[in-house]
Amino acid sequence: MTQLPVQPAWRLADCPEQQRWLVDGLWSEEAVGIIGGEPKCCKSFLALDLAVAVAAGIPCLRRFAVSRPGRVLLYPAEDALHIVRRRLEGICAAADAALAELDVQVITAPSLRLDLETDRARLDETVARLKPRLLVLDPFVRLHRIDENVSGDVAPLLAFLRELQRRHAVAVAVVHHARKGAGAIRAGQALRGSLEFHAWGDSNLYLRRDGDDRIVLTVEHRAAAAMPGVTLELTQRDNALALEPVQPDRQSERRVEPTSVDQRITAALADGEQPRPFAALRASCRVRTTTLYERLAAMTAAGLVVKSADGYCLAGR
Repeated sequence: MTQLPVQPAWRLADCPEQQRWLVDGLWSEEAVGIIGGEPKCCKSFLALDLAVAVAAGIPCLRRFAVSRPGRVLLYPAEDALHIVRRRLEGICAAADAALAELDVQVITAPSLRLDLETDRARLDETVARLKPRLLVLDPFVRLHRIDENVSGDVAPLLAFLRELQRRHAVAVAVVHHARKGAGAIRAGQALRGSLEFHAWGDSNLYLRRDGDDRIVLTVEHRAAAAMPGVTLELTQRDNALALEPVQPDRQSERRVEPTSVDQRITAALADGEQPRPFAALRASCRVRTTTLYERLAAMTAAGLVVKSADGYCLAGR
């Protein structure tokens, strides 16, 4: 029998690997997760915006850069295919992209059930053949005939998607509904059905209505700090619709309470011409990983720090 691998504690890595992103701040590389929210909160629009961004290598929502673009495989289980196309065209118009040039492959099968072994095998084979960077399944409720409130029924389906992610190195985004009237509950815990959904995700995006016209996007990661919430609006683009971030007032955008950690970060970034990777910043600032992620996210949102593929640098340098 093969033994489990072990290593002396003193030989373990003394700092984490730098966080890797598929979409900066929104979705970790090869992450599984949920795009969740109550009905009519534009979950499908956000999922399609994510798909367009990854396929085209352009910022999602015109704000969040894509680090590793690639093919997207999409299964829109709820909407007619002509509606999906019109929505994609609206997002492309907002992003100044051409739909015909995007490598977004759409599964057109009339049904796909993750609770059936034959359909799981077909999805596995399709992912293996197409090798997408991102798989989008919208929505989860149309992908099975199980009881979503029973953990023992939900867990195997989510486990299959996790296995799919690991076998094929693909990110998986699943659109899922929140319970109606759950606005006062923490977003992840407001998801409909078993708590398995909240526990499963590496990166989760939640949408909630803020009045009639505006929607608030909140982000949750297993291995990185969350960014501040982003307010979105559904706007008209060339006879189609797309989500757009609401531009904050510049005064409020820069209203970040300074801390001693911020001063350390500023000093570390000022000492050098090149962007500094997260690991190097952590070594210079000597703070906890979570604290550094939180302060960098706040300073980036305030426009004080700029994040790139090479690391962080002060704005204006």
